[in-house]
Amino acid sequence: MTEALQDLADYVTTALGGAVLSHEIRRGELAVTIKRDELPRVLTFLRDDSNCQFRQLLDVCGVDYPDREERFDVVYHLLSLRQNQRIRVKLTAGELTPVPSAVSIFNSAGWWEREAWDLYGIYFAGHPDLRRILTDYGFEGHPLRKDFPLTGFVELRYDDEQKRVVYEPVKLTQEFRSFDFLSPWEGMLPGDEKADVPQSPLPPPAPIKPA
Repeated sequence: MTEALQDLADYVTTALGGAVLSHEIRRGELAVTIKRDELPRVLTFLRDDSNCQFRQLLDVCGVDYPDREERFDVVYHLLSLRQNQRIRVKLTAGELTPVPSAVSIFNSAGWWEREAWDLYGIYFAGHPDLRRILTDYGFEGHPLRKDFPLTGFVELRYDDEQKRVVYEPVKLTQEFRSFDFLSPWEGMLPGDEKADVPQSPLPPPAPIKPA
């Protein structure tokens, strides 16, 4: 399997030239990193080339690395039933960097790209209907970003007086604290001390007296 994947990697790298920046084989899967602007050409080649025939786009997802200048990885998972192989195509993008849409190449990319836009804020240029797909109308932010607050920005509830759902700023009953375990409120809970104390064996059962 590794030899077949290495042959595929060499073939794709040679055929696409400078569009492929690097490749790696890990745990029996091939991943290639490409230039962002070359995405349409790469996906079209992988779909149509007789030695590839990756006709199915299984997923498009994002990965967030907030410390990088281009903080997002956009990952495309492709399957070739004809060749019985999979390939992972990766590229990088920033918060304001458009990624070419793959909808014209794979119809299934439509919802996957909407999901990546909704959850990460990755913008796909040329998408025919790029709008949120999982969060509610009026939702603020992108919830799978690493810097998204755990409680969100707003909360919603049903107002019995107004007879409708209302959005309100999140109000925390307690401010966030860094736990240093020095305060008695941040130390061990009652019963934690038993975890390190060896337990004495159970006493033997009492003998049964004959009736």
